[in-house]
This record gives sequence, C-alpha cells and structure tokens, in this order.
Amino acid sequence: MNNIALGRYVPGHSFLHKMDSRIKIVGLIIFFVAVFLTYGTVVQNFIMYGLLFLTFFIFIKIAHLSFMSVLKSLKALWVMMIFLLLINTFAIKTGELAFDINGYEVYWDGIIRTGYIIIRLMLMIMLTTLLTSTSKPLDLTFGLEWLLGPLKLIKVPVHIFAMTISLALRFIPTLMEEANKIMRAQSSRGVDFKEGKLKDKFTAIISLIIPLFVSSFLRSGELADAMETRGYDPNGKRTKYRRKHWKMKETLQIVGCFAILAVFVLLAVYKPDFVSMVQGWF
Repeated sequence: MNNIALGRYVPGHSFLHKMDSRIKIVGLIIFFVAVFLTYGTVVQNFIMYGLLFLTFFIFIKIAHLSFMSVLKSLKALWVMMIFLLLINTFAIKTGELAFDINGYEVYWDGIIRTGYIIIRLMLMIMLTTLLTSTSKPLDLTFGLEWLLGPLKLIKVPVHIFAMTISLALRFIPTLMEEANKIMRAQSSRGVDFKEGKLKDKFTAIISLIIPLFVSSFLRSGELADAMETRGYDPNGKRTKYRRKHWKMKETLQIVGCFAILAVFVLLAVYKPDFVSMVQGWF
C-alpha cells in the first residue's frame, strides 16, 4: 500500500477518483463548514464529530486508501495537541472544576475547547488528504480555476492563484521527504532531535530548517526555469487540451452536496437533543 501524504496523488479507479474535481472541492468546503458548526450540547457536538469521522472513514475505504497511512499523516499534531492543552488549561478558568494537581485547578471548559480544536484539525486534515490523494494536481488546478471564475470579472488573476495553490500542494510531500533526508543526514553527524536541553533542541531545529529553506529555494528556482523554458506565460491566454463538460451526473452530485449542507445547517440551527430522542425510543 502506498504511503499517503498531503498533496500526493495515489492512482486508483474508485468512485472518488473518477468524480469531477469541481464537485470534490465543493464537497470539501461543505464538510469544512459542517466541522465548524456547533450542534448544541457538548455530547451532541461529539456525536456529530463522530458521525463525520465515520463518514470520512467510509470515503477512505471507498477510495481504497490505507487508513493507517492517513493516521500517520496526523502524527505531527501530537506536539500541537499537547501545546494547546497546556495553553487552554492555564488560560481558561471557567466552567466546572475537573481536577486539582497540587493546588493547580484544571477546568472542564479548557479540556473541552482543546478537544474541539484537536478533533476539528484531525477531520480537516483527513478530508484534505482524501481530496489530494484522489485528485491529480492538474485536475485540482482546473477545479479551483473554474470555481473562482466569477472573480475574473473584477480582474482577479484566477489562473495564477489556482496554479500557486496547486504547486504548493504538489510540493508538500516533496518537502517532507527532503526534511526526512536532512534529519537522517544531520543525525548521522551527531545531531540529536529528541534528547537534550531546550537550547540543544533549538540548535538541532535550526540545523534542519536552514538546509530545508535552501533546498526549497533551489527547487522553486529549477521549477521556474523549467516552466519558462517551456513557454509558460501566466498572463497569456491559455487553452485546454482536455475539456471537461458539465453533465447531468455533476448536476445531481452538486445538488446532493448542497442537500447535505442544508441538513447540517438545520441541525446546527434547531439543535435536536439526540440523547433524549434515543432514550425515548427505549
């Protein structure tokens, strides 16, 4: 099974791979909105987040992707999770008292808000990884340019904007591989990224960041030279080698996306009590 990283396309023949990139980008935005809505009580919010997680898990299986590989792409969040937990427990002093550690009081509001942030980040990264794993960079560029097309009326350089986003997504896995190579090279020279004092860790991080920046600028220069030698002009009038036509299938899919959005908005507005409903059934 291929390793999955944000920005890396994984070839396949699933339903999601064949779906129009414009529909997938709209679906991404709709699910992002669903992730940031609130649905009432804390329990109801976590129930909805669980349903969204289950939905994304089903999408990953439909696309024949490795769920464990998707989870590995979330490992960089652990440091952020610990940092957010510490900040919120120090800063937020509202709500009920959760527990007391040697006179230091930790409140439930800080823990719950940290949980919201972490879960939302996880769901967003899962969904974005799913999009980039099932969509070719050129398809994403076309989809973004098509969706941002109305901005051309106010002289916004839509094509340049879409191409920039596409290139940025494309080079995320490349830079991650480069960072791993630099870390292994620096470790072989005696640099320790895990142990040592804070000053030593700061020096180790600098020994990683500086070569990575130099490599990034070199790669961007090589890419710019390659695009220029091939006659690429961002301000020129461009034509499409393969044209995508909007069909009835895309219409039904976009209607389905907005129907899903309407369901989430209604749930966020009326905030039905799921716990009471389930208790009433039994």
